[in-house]
Formats: sequence, structure tokens, C-alpha cells
Amino acid sequence: MVTVRNIASLIAALTVYGGSVPAIAQASAPAAASVPQYGNNINLEQARHAIGAALAEARRINVPMAVAVVDTGGNLVAFEKMDNTQNASILVAQNKAVSAAMYRRPTKAFQDALAAGNAGLRILTLPHVNAVEGGIPLMQAGMIVGAIGASGGSPDQDSVVATGGVAAMGR
Repeated sequence: MVTVRNIASLIAALTVYGGSVPAIAQASAPAAASVPQYGNNINLEQARHAIGAALAEARRINVPMAVAVVDTGGNLVAFEKMDNTQNASILVAQNKAVSAAMYRRPTKAFQDALAAGNAGLRILTLPHVNAVEGGIPLMQAGMIVGAIGASGGSPDQDSVVATGGVAAMGR
């Protein structure tokens, strides 16, 4: 049975922001100190800038992609799809961005926890979770302003493209 306590334990276990160590192994780590907080929402100009940089990465690796940027509440701010991108990637990119924004962590954290099994399987009960790499929170001044999601290639390729958009936030 899923309880608030179980979900709280899982969220605490997933506080490894951007790490590659399976999150379940981090269950004993203090949660509050490492969780980034929400800031002001990303604006349209910033979202377009992040998408442009992400699509430049997609062209560089020669994989057609869909890229979505959402605000801190998971609301779509901007979206773009390259020609010949598979249609399913439209919703997948948006879902990855929503998951990263709502849970304040990259979707890779969920992917790693789910792959670890055992308690990580609780992820399957959480709403709006995408457990496939390619969704990453967007930060400004140490605060989450939204998230970016990319889909169209392998999870690793999606992550490369999303990371290109993240890097643009610092420029």
C-alpha cells in the first residue's frame, strides 16, 4: 500500500540532484539541504533560447528531436519539434520536462532508482513521473525556473540535447 510516508521516503531518496549513483542508496542522506528551491518562472525568451541551444545539439548529433520547456508548475512555455521527429516524442518531451520541474530533479534520478529495483519500484505509483533520461530542471541563481525535456533518440541522446538547453541558461 502506498502511503504518504512511503512517498516521502522515496522523495527523500531521490534528492541526489543530477547524480549518477542510484538514488535508493542515498535514502539515509538528509533531504532538505540538497533540494533546489523554486524561483521565478522562466519567460518565453529564456525558454526559446534554451530550446535553440538544445536543437543545436540535436543537429550536431544528427538526431531529430522534440524539445519542451515548462515553468516551475509544469505548464508548457515553449516547444519545438524538428522535421522527421517521431510523433510520440511530442508528448514524451513535454512529460519529461513536467517530471523534472514538478519533482525538482532530472528524470535520470528516477531512471536510476527504478533500475535499482526494490524500493525504487515505488516510483511507478507517483503521478507525472517519467523515469527516462532527458528531462532536466532549468536553474537561475541557484533556483529552479522551469525544466527542459527532449525526446527523439536514445535516453543518452535525449540527455545530451536537454543538457545543451541547460547550458544555454548560463549564457
